[in-house]
Amino acid sequence: MRPLAEPEIRASFVNCTKGEAKRLAVPRDLNARPWDDLDFLGWQDPASPARAYLVAEHGGRLVGVALRRAAPHAGHVRRSMCSLCLTTHTGDGVSLMTARRPGGGGNSVGAYICTDLACSLYLRGKKDVGPGGRMHESLTLDEKIGRTAVNVTDFLEKVTQ
Repeated sequence: MRPLAEPEIRASFVNCTKGEAKRLAVPRDLNARPWDDLDFLGWQDPASPARAYLVAEHGGRLVGVALRRAAPHAGHVRRSMCSLCLTTHTGDGVSLMTARRPGGGGNSVGAYICTDLACSLYLRGKKDVGPGGRMHESLTLDEKIGRTAVNVTDFLEKVTQ
């Protein structure tokens, strides 16, 4: 992913008002992000763990979506799999994230996503998920990255339809 600046990140959001986009917490460490290793920019709101954001290239433009994280289940110890990168986590490492569709009307789209939105780093082995987090696959890294890009595109397509 190419490096992004705060103004273009804020302008990319399709499912919140301009005022909401202006107030959302953009990461302060944009210059330190490993842009070459990112397939999308994702982060949690530091002031509210129930809010997260995802920004990616989609349809030739930058698209950002505000996400809501469902409440974690207390005592949840089973493994869950991220629908974007197919990484498995125990506990609350994967969360149901929902995004309002633009235009309101109460419609939203949900997906199970790595709670920290670090899918790109898990794929590349830059962030460790622990034993059993990444299943052995015969796919190359480029094929796994491509699959994740398709999964992100599919999610954004459902949100923006």
